[in-house]
Amino acid sequence: MADIEINEAIFNLRREIEGLGDQNPELRIKLEALLNELEDRLEATDDENYLHLVENMKETVAQFEVEHPRMTGILNDLMVMLSNLGI
Repeated sequence: MADIEINEAIFNLRREIEGLGDQNPELRIKLEALLNELEDRLEATDDENYLHLVENMKETVAQFEVEHPRMTGILNDLMVMLSNLGI
């Protein structure tokens, strides 16, 4: 069940990133890198790497929570799901 929710949240985040278009290329690049890192970390088994991922997610959320509230909500949901998995 958690995998389905995480995959759905990743899908939603990717859709939101695509919706940014060219209005903020730096943010888009950072979000795409974060999303790629998230997908890579979820495939890995090393728990220590997850700490770095969660810190990056928190940093990213803080940077654009006012401008992009839906994307912020998706990232927050992902962090909660990862936390519930013990990551």
